[in-house]
Amino acid sequence: MKIKVGVIYGGETVEHEVSIISAVQAMNKMDQEKYDIIPIYITKDREWYTGEMLKDIEIYEDLNLIKKYGKNVILYYNKGAYILQNKKFPRNIVTDIDIVFPIMHGTNGEDGVIQGYLQAIGIPFVGSNIYASVVGQDKVYMKNIFEKAKLPLVKYTWFYDCDYKADKDSVLKDINKLKYPVIVKPATTGSSVGIQVAGDENELIDAIDNAIQYDNKIVVEEVIENLKEVNISVLGNYEHQRLSEIEEVISADKFLTYAEKYIGNGKTKLKNGIKTPIKGVSKGMASANRKLPADISDKVKKEVETIATTAFKVLGSSGVCRIDFLIDEKTKNVYINEINSIPGSLAFYLWEAKGVRFTELLDDMINIGIKDYKKRASKTHSFETNILKGYTTSGGLKGMKGSKSKLG
Repeated sequence: MKIKVGVIYGGETVEHEVSIISAVQAMNKMDQEKYDIIPIYITKDREWYTGEMLKDIEIYEDLNLIKKYGKNVILYYNKGAYILQNKKFPRNIVTDIDIVFPIMHGTNGEDGVIQGYLQAIGIPFVGSNIYASVVGQDKVYMKNIFEKAKLPLVKYTWFYDCDYKADKDSVLKDINKLKYPVIVKPATTGSSVGIQVAGDENELIDAIDNAIQYDNKIVVEEVIENLKEVNISVLGNYEHQRLSEIEEVISADKFLTYAEKYIGNGKTKLKNGIKTPIKGVSKGMASANRKLPADISDKVKKEVETIATTAFKVLGSSGVCRIDFLIDEKTKNVYINEINSIPGSLAFYLWEAKGVRFTELLDDMINIGIKDYKKRASKTHSFETNILKGYTTSGGLKGMKGSKSKLG
């Protein structure tokens, strides 16, 4: 009997389209002999749809077709099964699901929100749990944990938008302790959204104004002038880890831009006044310019691998993650930049360079998700005894005083 895999993607996020690309890539590479693949697309207005046509990337050119021909559904637990049911009348069951595979990038998906819902209803799912997802999405939380683990980071500071608005001079004074140029980042977005480099204070103010549009928490870091950016993927969980090949990212800017990651060789067309990828060109992160394997020494390679494994474990990550590094080519210092708990294109190209086919990678991820679920299920999360049995509050606040003897 095939395992029914519900692939969840899209959502209310600036990385909505990126998620669609990654999910369609994955759905078309899953082993159809082993799995029944059920698309679960979440629109930008948070409606859930399913239907076979959602496996075709071209359907997303007209979202009205999805709403017209797709089935608007909800996911819930009922009598030992996880059910996709029509949201509108007739509210019949569309299918049941055995395991969910979230392929969501950014806010409301990669950041622990969807993982929290899935864990709350008890369904098995692929990838990092709530805690690792939250930390993996928030660059401030992430850096705090990396610092505690003594992992190498570039110099940085951070602040809330409200602090900046209340006392702009104080925040700028703190940032000016760093060395220009600096890079300004919203703390919880991905795919280089809202990121800008500043060479002086005037450019810094412009970059902050831009970043604040996307987040209430802003990170500012020193830019490494002699920069080489490399990425590695880690597969596994807290018990076991495997490492992919290392790539060297080639960018015309001081960081890999959204366009370089997802537009695909810069080939676009004008559609409704917006530059959009030419059909068939964009391949997600697989389309970015890179050297694979990276042009680095064995010593640097070993350092990247060691730091990546430590970071993956210290965050309690699971499934496939991509970890990004910054290397100062002059000093040869290696710095960890960030972890992506659901990376663009699931970093399959890094694994193919190591001889692991995308289909095999997806199979491994699903198997890890099943093992993680069994481990969670084996732990004690509640007690069968009901401490409220016979408890009464009829005495009002006086009755509450009696709780001391009942509770301990």
